Amino acid sequence: MKRLLLLTLVAGTAYADEAAFLRCRNITDGAARLACYDAVPASPVAPAASARPAAPAGAAPAPAAAAPATPASTAGQRFGLPVTVPDAEVNRIESRLIGRLEGWGPYSRFRLENGQVWQVSDDSSRMLDLDKPKVAIRRGALGVFYIEFEGTNYSPRVKRLQ
Repeated sequence: MKRLLLLTLVAGTAYADEAAFLRCRNITDGAARLACYDAVPASPVAPAASARPAAPAGAAPAPAAAAPATPASTAGQRFGLPVTVPDAEVNRIESRLIGRLEGWGPYSRFRLENGQVWQVSDDSSRMLDLDKPKVAIRRGALGVFYIEFEGTNYSPRVKRLQ
């Protein structure tokens, strides 16, 4: 018996929503029709504070008050963007290596005078003998970085550790 009563209440609400949709379908002006559909409650039980009176059939409903700007509205503008956007203007940094460079192999680390630490991320290896060489880290395609050593043509792929 309780289920039947509940079903009757839900069905009655569904008929009310259907009547609102039928009323909106009969409006010929596109903007007024859209406003009418927007005025139809999204759920059978709408909060009293958000309820708006329905416009008479054929008349354009009163425009809804604009919602105040909230962080949720700006979230839609940032949809699809990474959470942290890298500084795209910096494509290259220069510094010096601390100490002597005798070469590198996979997973070798380079400590720079600016405090950064970079690690070789490819399988390259070279034997060199350089004392505190100038280095440049440049941004490559697809977020890859390369380290260039002054006086050489070698540029292993690296990733930043610190």
